[in-house]
Formats: sequence, C-alpha cells, structure tokens
Amino acid sequence: MDDDLELLGSGVDPIAEQFDTYEEYLDKQITAADIFYLEDVSLARQLVELGYHGNGEVIRREEFSQRKQAATDLQLARLNTKAKRLASAGKKFDGLPVLQALQQREESVRNGKLTTIIFIRDKNAKGQEVSGYIDYGHRLKAEQMEAIFERKKRLLPRPTDLSFYNWDTQVSMSNATANFQVIAENEKGLLFKNKRDRKVINVDPKAVPGDNSTRTELQTEEYIQAVIYDHVTRRRA
Repeated sequence: MDDDLELLGSGVDPIAEQFDTYEEYLDKQITAADIFYLEDVSLARQLVELGYHGNGEVIRREEFSQRKQAATDLQLARLNTKAKRLASAGKKFDGLPVLQALQQREESVRNGKLTTIIFIRDKNAKGQEVSGYIDYGHRLKAEQMEAIFERKKRLLPRPTDLSFYNWDTQVSMSNATANFQVIAENEKGLLFKNKRDRKVINVDPKAVPGDNSTRTELQTEEYIQAVIYDHVTRRRA
C-alpha cells in the first residue's frame, strides 16, 4: 500500500494534516537540484503534478482537496462528539452562578483532572431546609445531569451524598464515594479525604481547605448558600 494513502492510527490523514495547500504538497516533492536546473518553481510543480517528477505516486489536486475536506469534517465530528458527552454543552447560564460554575468544571471533573465538592443549603420540595456536601464527580456518573442543566430539576443534597442533614427532621447521613472518604469524628470538624492522592479537604470556612484545594463561595439567588471546593488531583508516586 502506498504510504501516502495510509491513515494514521488516530484516523488522521497525514497528507491533509501536514500540508495546508496543494502547492505545499507539490513543493515537498521538489529537490534543490530541480530548482537549480529548471530555475522555475512553477514549472517544477507542474512536472510533479503531471507525474513526470517526484517521489512516488503523486495525488491529484482534486483528491488533495477532498482529503482536506474529509480531515476538516472529521475534526468537526470529533468536537461535536466531545460536546455531546458533556451534559452542560451549549447551554447558557447567565445570572445562574451555581450552574455556570458546574458547567465550567464538568469536563475537568469527568476526565479526572479535578475533583469537586459542592456544599448546598436550601429548602427541598417539602419546604424543609436541607444541607449537604455533594461529590460532583459521583453525581455526574450516577445520574443524568442533563435535567439539572436544563433546569427541569434542582441540584439538592440527598441522604446518599457525602454528607446530608435535614434541619427539620434532624436526619443526618454520610457516605463515602469513589472519590472521597468521609472523616466525621475529628477535632477539626468534617473532613473529606481524596482517595486518589489521599489529600484532606477541610470544609471549615475559617480554615485553609488543604493542599491543592480551593474554596469558592458563590453569591447566588439559586440557593440559600452554595460553596464549591475544588481539588486538583495528584496521583501518589
């Protein structure tokens, strides 16, 4: 098989990837000796295009254009596929800081570069005040988040989240997830240990969150209170 006709393992056409124009492709076939004897780059290109000179079989201008278009179509298709995997893709959240913050973090959380804990305090459908810490990565995997980003349902703490408290019924729950271990009985208060790099996140607003961690309180009318804890994961050596 002609090497020029082979596609890279990723599906990328090497000729379409390497050359922006057909003239650049032809120039690759021209040697310094050709220019010396012909003294004309245009003539040298014509000879290559007509098949009188060059290294191996030369593709025609029409085929080059087709391959460039195919490469462009492939790139767009990949971008669209990537966008479809994100539940928040293509949505606008002006004036909605919580959803906007979740959208900004979704891709990094999904690919494992970031772990995020969301603290939310608000009233549930029964009018009861609830609060809790939500592992964003766990929610992304455990439920269809499209409904949240389409604003068909609200993101609220559940008894199955990292931590949950119902202020009316006094029900309190805590659960480990694939990303975090809950450390409840501690003199420093509630802590969460990242299972990947074993770093501890301190959610006390008066304390430093911890190594590679940040605390962001969101000013919003969506909830009574919303705080985001981001932790950039570092795999242990």
